[in-house]
Amino acid sequence: MRILILNWRDLSHPAAGGAEVYTEQVLRRWAAAGHQVTLFAAAVHGRPAHEIRDGYRIVRAGSRFTVYREARRWWQRHGRGNFDVVIDETNTVPFHAHEWVDDGTRTVALVHQTCEEIWHINAPPVLAHLGRHRLEPNWLRRLGGGPILAVSESTREALARFGADDVTVVPEGYEPPLPLPRPAKDEQPTAVFCGRMVSYKRPGDVIRAVGLARERVPGLRLRMIGGGPLLDRLAAAAPAHVTFHGRVSEEEKHDLMARSHVHLAASVREGWGLVVTEAAALGTPTIAYDVPGLRDSTTAAGGVVVAARPEAMAASLAESLPGWLRAAPAPLPYGGAHSWDTVADTLLAEVQRHARVPRGPMRVAA
Repeated sequence: MRILILNWRDLSHPAAGGAEVYTEQVLRRWAAAGHQVTLFAAAVHGRPAHEIRDGYRIVRAGSRFTVYREARRWWQRHGRGNFDVVIDETNTVPFHAHEWVDDGTRTVALVHQTCEEIWHINAPPVLAHLGRHRLEPNWLRRLGGGPILAVSESTREALARFGADDVTVVPEGYEPPLPLPRPAKDEQPTAVFCGRMVSYKRPGDVIRAVGLARERVPGLRLRMIGGGPLLDRLAAAAPAHVTFHGRVSEEEKHDLMARSHVHLAASVREGWGLVVTEAAALGTPTIAYDVPGLRDSTTAAGGVVVAARPEAMAASLAESLPGWLRAAPAPLPYGGAHSWDTVADTLLAEVQRHARVPRGPMRVAA
C-alpha cells in the first residue's frame, strides 16, 4: 500500500508525546513490511524538510497552526494519484482530509483523545469557552462524516457524543524495556508520579493525596518525575516527604518507577495513559482518577480508579497500599496493552478495510 499519514508532530518535535510514539512504532513496522509510508508533519527547528527514518519518509512544513494548510497544499502539488489511503491523525484539530482529498483516495481518521475539559486549563477563558463549545464540536462533527479509528473506548464514547457513528477501537501498544528492570522495592512506602508538570496532569492533586494518606500510612513518601512549567513552583512549596527528580533518562525513570510501590495519575483526561502501562509492566500498580483514558489503561493494567478528588485517591492509597507492601504485583506483560506488532497488524487491517484495499499478508516486521 501507499500510505500517507498526517500528524501535526513527528517524533523529532519537542512537544512529541504518546501519540507520536504510537505513530513511529506503527509506521516503521509498515515500512519494514514493504508498504510505502509518508508522514506529513510540522517543521522542526534543526530538522530537514524531507527525511527518511526507519524506512518511511517524513515531510515537514508549516507550524503548529499552519501545518493543516501546508498539508493541503502539499497534497495538491504532490499527493494526488500517489496514495491508496490517507490517515488523518487527530490531536485536537483534525486535518479534515476527507474534505479535500479529491482524487478518490480513501481517508481514515485516527483519534487519540478529545480535548474538552482541557480547554479550560490550557487556554485563556474566552478562547477556552470558544474552543470547548464551538470549535472542537464543529471539528469533530465534521470528522464524523468518515470512518474513525480510536485508541480507547473512552475516546470512542467521546466521539459518539459529537455524532460520530463509524468508530472502531484499535489497541494501544507498549514495548517493555529489555532487560526488564527488577530492583527491590524501597523499604519505605513510596508512591510515584511520572509526567509533565502541567495543569491538566494535576500534579498538585497527587501531592495533596499523598499528604492526606500519610495520616494512615506513616512514612509514605512521593517521587515526582518529569519537567514542565509548574516544576519550580511545586518543588519550592513541597513538603519534605516529596522529592522532585525533574526530567530523567528512560533508564532512571524505569528504575524509580520499578522501586516504587504505587503509581498515581490524576490527569483531567488522556487518550490512554501510557505511563500507567509502563508502571504495570514494571510491577508497579496504579491508582488513577476515573477519567477518560486513564480508566481504560488503569483497568487494563489491573489498577484502581477513584473519583477525581485528592481525598478519594488518599483513601484508596490507605486501603490498597498495605497489601502491595506485603506482596508487590508481578510485572504485567505489555502493561495491559499489546505488542507493537499486534497494534501495527490490527491498525493495518482496519485501514485496509476502510480503504477497500485487498488484504495481503498481514504480519509486519519489527
